Amino acid sequence: MSRSKNEELMNQTELGNTSEVKRLLTDEVDVNFQDERGRSPLMSATQQNNIELAKLLMEAGADVNLRDNMMLTPFICAAANGFHEILEAGTHYEADVNLVNRFGGTALLPSSEKGFLKAVDVAIKAGVPVNHINDLGWTGLQEAVVLGDGGVLYSLIIKLLMANGADATTKDHDDKTAIDWATEKNQETILALLNRENKADEEELTAIMKLISNNKYEEALKEIDQSENPTADLTYNYLKGYTLTLLNRYDEGLAVFEEALHSGTGNPEFYFYIANALREQKKADEAVAVYDEAIEQDPTNFFFRYHKSNYLRELGRHEEAIKEMEHLLANDPDRYDYLFHKANSLRVLGQSAEADRLLAEFKQNKK
Repeated sequence: MSRSKNEELMNQTELGNTSEVKRLLTDEVDVNFQDERGRSPLMSATQQNNIELAKLLMEAGADVNLRDNMMLTPFICAAANGFHEILEAGTHYEADVNLVNRFGGTALLPSSEKGFLKAVDVAIKAGVPVNHINDLGWTGLQEAVVLGDGGVLYSLIIKLLMANGADATTKDHDDKTAIDWATEKNQETILALLNRENKADEEELTAIMKLISNNKYEEALKEIDQSENPTADLTYNYLKGYTLTLLNRYDEGLAVFEEALHSGTGNPEFYFYIANALREQKKADEAVAVYDEAIEQDPTNFFFRYHKSNYLRELGRHEEAIKEMEHLLANDPDRYDYLFHKANSLRVLGQSAEADRLLAEFKQNKK
């Protein structure tokens, strides 16, 4: 089998050249060829959220469980980036729902952490264990509480996790439960959810969420528009904007988010939703600028800085991500997860010795 053909397959996948990829797949080519970073063509297509090419490669036998040098699989990569269509396609090609990334997390944990509602839903449906604990001692539920903002989106994710058996009493390495974290962060809405103090009048919302779960977006949008709930209800504002983005009607979705952001006394959580919508359109600079605006508006709200750093890592802008993590660590030096992210960016930049030193020093100081 020709290595040059394999490399050409990788190159054409990187370029998004569907016709050339189809031609190469009919020749003697290894669909699971891995480059020097351990990336397969499917991983490349996944990282670009090229749905057409990802499905084409899966049909040709691409392994959704093949790890790269960072222990990432295409299935977990899709979940971690919120690429729910590729994630859903992967469930039909023997995805190993128990595989973990370099943090010890399954596909459900990064999607819960980063607020990718649809990816969380797909992962749960695929059978990814809801109460799996990663190397930081957290479940998906704990990640949604600790790294979320207690707003509409994370409330919906936590509802979904709880409805599928998430345990709010699981303790992490600091002996804290999701309830403890929500209490510490003053997340009253989340506490009510974790304590199962659900409202009895949520049938309409549940019905809308079911439509979204089943990819019936037009029907969901119709139900939202016909809802008797006031237009000022942030949950319905979010769901309308979100459903529009699922339909690729981004300008309309962004308009809904923008209106909610500036309504009343302001709803800063909508900065996050705007950034995500821009990110989905691959408008990286605009998305980063939205994070910066949110940080400028409230420098003490570290939620935006953390998620900005996540996005910078996804973009491969590790030097910038490290600066954000250093800012977070200066405010909270006991957060091992912050240091863990910084260490992994250092490794990508070829500074593994420094990464190992920082982690070892942290563990020594904690003894």
